Amino acid sequence: MNPKTRALLYDIQQAGMLVDRFTNGKAFDDYVTDPLLRSAVERQLEIVGEALSQLARLDPDQVATITDYRRIIALRNILAHGYARVDHQVIWNIIERGLPVLRREVDALMREP
Repeated sequence: MNPKTRALLYDIQQAGMLVDRFTNGKAFDDYVTDPLLRSAVERQLEIVGEALSQLARLDPDQVATITDYRRIIALRNILAHGYARVDHQVIWNIIERGLPVLRREVDALMREP
């Protein structure tokens, strides 16, 4: 695997772990009422999306193995540029449903030589 590809996947792994750590033991109401938590989670999701965007340019075959990578990149753009339109329920659903899938897929890629 290309070292730059591995570095981008590592960034995604780390950001995913941080989101898990930030939200562990939290509920949706905690997320909605805590601007610090929302900011921290959104920043890490931006990192994930930016890393996937760079990976798409660098290694299209690898990024194509990641479920919904285009939607994740689009989310990054919304978080960065359309921040006023962020739907907290959508973000929370991503945390609960989408992020575990992404983490499994990235972990599997990182185990490859």
